[in-house]
Amino acid sequence: MNTTQVAQQYIEFCKKGETTECLNTLYSPTAVSYEPKGAPTEMVNGIEGIRNKQENWRNSVEEVHNMEISEPLVAGNHFSCTMQMDVTYKGQPRSQFEEVCVFEVENGKIVNERFFYNVPVPQEVNN
Repeated sequence: MNTTQVAQQYIEFCKKGETTECLNTLYSPTAVSYEPKGAPTEMVNGIEGIRNKQENWRNSVEEVHNMEISEPLVAGNHFSCTMQMDVTYKGQPRSQFEEVCVFEVENGKIVNERFFYNVPVPQEVNN
């Protein structure tokens, strides 16, 4: 697959919520994932590390109210998209955030992903 095809498939997997299929189909076993400084996990190596990071995120969420992903923008062996989420994390109030996602593709596989967003400051919950 070329970069445009990988990008289009990535968007389709995300729209369907098929994260396991996305990882298994589109990611290199040695892919690296980067989150902003201050995020719970700033960098992980390998597909298993990315899988664990995704699982930890899912386990931290009480409810996803809405998620939207843009169409990809492709340049050479990179593509990007934006994601908007409306979520309630366990023990936290409902929140909305958006991020820019940038991916690098080599030999038809994602080898690098970087997410850019403002890291939320934890809020106290009054019970």
